[in-house]
Amino acid sequence: MESGPAIFAGAAFALFGAALLVWTGARVLHRAPVAHGVSPATSITLTTVAGLVFVVLGVWCFGRI
Repeated sequence: MESGPAIFAGAAFALFGAALLVWTGARVLHRAPVAHGVSPATSITLTTVAGLVFVVLGVWCFGRI
């Protein structure tokens, strides 16, 4: 019964993190800005770190099952 919310949260976090990493990678490969008004190095670093945090959080949620 308690594993349902953990599965949903883990899937949501992991999918969002993976999508954020893929989107950031595509923007970097096309030399397009990741965030307007911010230096490219800062925006790439922050979005990559955020994506990794969400993926790790999703894996942690799956580990709690």
